[in-house]
Amino acid sequence: MNKKKNPDDLRSHRWLGVDTLRGFGHRSRAKQVGYALEDFAGKPVIGIINTWSDLSICHSHFRQRAEEIKRGIWQAGGFPVELPAMPITETYMKPSPMLYRNFLAMQTEEMMRSQPIDGVVLMGGCDKTTPGLLMGAISMNLPTIYLPAGPMLRGNWNGQPLGSGSDVWKYWAERCAGTITAEQWNEMEDGIARSAGVCMTMGTASTMTAIAEAMGMTLPGASSIPAVDANHQRMASRCGRRIVEMVWEDLKPSDILTRDSFENAITTDMAIGGSTNAIIHIVAMAGRAGIKIDLPQFDEIAQRTPVIANIRPSGQFLMEDFYYAGGLRALLNQIPGLLKLDALTVNGKTLGENIASAKVHNADVIRSTDNPVSAKGGTAILYGNLAPNGAVIKPTAADPRLHQHTGKAVVFKNYNDMAARIDDEALDVTADSVIVLQNAGPLGGPGMPEWGMLPIPKKLLKQGVRDMVRISDARMSGTSYGACVLHVAPESYIGGTLAFVQDGDLIELDVPNRKLNLLVSEEELAKRKAAWQPQQRVYERGFTALYLDHVTQAHEGCDFDFLHAGAPTPEPEIH
Repeated sequence: MNKKKNPDDLRSHRWLGVDTLRGFGHRSRAKQVGYALEDFAGKPVIGIINTWSDLSICHSHFRQRAEEIKRGIWQAGGFPVELPAMPITETYMKPSPMLYRNFLAMQTEEMMRSQPIDGVVLMGGCDKTTPGLLMGAISMNLPTIYLPAGPMLRGNWNGQPLGSGSDVWKYWAERCAGTITAEQWNEMEDGIARSAGVCMTMGTASTMTAIAEAMGMTLPGASSIPAVDANHQRMASRCGRRIVEMVWEDLKPSDILTRDSFENAITTDMAIGGSTNAIIHIVAMAGRAGIKIDLPQFDEIAQRTPVIANIRPSGQFLMEDFYYAGGLRALLNQIPGLLKLDALTVNGKTLGENIASAKVHNADVIRSTDNPVSAKGGTAILYGNLAPNGAVIKPTAADPRLHQHTGKAVVFKNYNDMAARIDDEALDVTADSVIVLQNAGPLGGPGMPEWGMLPIPKKLLKQGVRDMVRISDARMSGTSYGACVLHVAPESYIGGTLAFVQDGDLIELDVPNRKLNLLVSEEELAKRKAAWQPQQRVYERGFTALYLDHVTQAHEGCDFDFLHAGAPTPEPEIH
């Protein structure tokens, strides 16, 4: 453990504790808003980075949670200051929320650096907020705790539980096939999102908050609590109390986040049947900690890790069920032999100590390793001439008959081309076809949108087809399902092999052998490559121009090349 700090050692002392003209100005401005000297003098200043907004609907309870965090900070002898950060809402942000993950990471890092704060509580939950906030905090490296938003309550329609995303895709297919009415669809719309909180399936949001806990960046059990459960309020205050202690202990992300921490994160991702998006985010977060994670490591860990969370879309239940069955601590205590139990966490204890007493209360929701949902982890990494740098599939969410499949390509040049033609009755497509979407990657989207669960043509839906092989350089929602190959790298926009696929080409998918190949001769591919012309860039200003200049490919984490690694930025001078 690091040496305990004294008040004069606090970072905020440089702003608020010195007998200088600038110190006078800083203290007088604090008094300007009603604080007395005894409120902040010699106390840790704790930033609460809050991603609340009227459009961040998953975080609609964060106004109240911020006050509960403040209560804990005051109780522990700290001085709380709330700092708003740009929320990234999966529901409303276009062209892609992923485009703005790095924006949030930059904002978080720069707020922490430029303000007189000694530690932070990060408030997030909706998909990209977890990695974005943590990436910035890892780079800045002040004492940090993450408070996840928690999942919303389960949906309900006609007495059936509904899960965000997963049931939307399922029933939309049925509506397109004509098996449910518009009236029934509208009834579902009223019943699927019933409270504050993130998606209640094991989508990207709950995957990433579970990963944050497994990495050691949340208090034990924080990732599983439903947003509107009173335990969530108590957890908020607990975070406030603990962050003050962490400042005095000088316990920082660099003390917690080791290679073991990230291996625990990957193991957890596989055991919960987590979102494919987690791969990109783990690579990016590890890079900020100076740790290189390669895609084969995900596959190696997947091969030895069973899926034991029986949660949609890979399983049957929802996150509310998962919490009351014991939550993440109970799940991790089912697989202690697969974890690095000595890894340190934000409460100052090891992961092993934090999960030792956890019990499973419903063995169908949290399975044993003897009765898994799947014997191997929920994600597979594919390689071949179509994906030299890798591609990703979630086998547990795909029809097993498609795990080994060869079919003729039906190619769409971009999303608008697909939207215009996918339901054309004249489209030359069968259930055995392989649907291909180009120009949907980090640069091509831009921002690698969640277009990867490509729609099944209506004429096939009417024939009863509910899954087919689909390939793109896009991502897909963690709530999605199907035989969707994602994150193809390098992407088509920069001349990856995906750019050269043509209608009628045979494509081979072989999940057991981890292969993805375009069955076209090298000579023909070389001819197509020579004739290929890059698209004209349309974004020349603002953040999107910066993004296009510096974002890395999917297998590298889609971080900015100038932030992914390198020497720390110096502390600001106080003049």
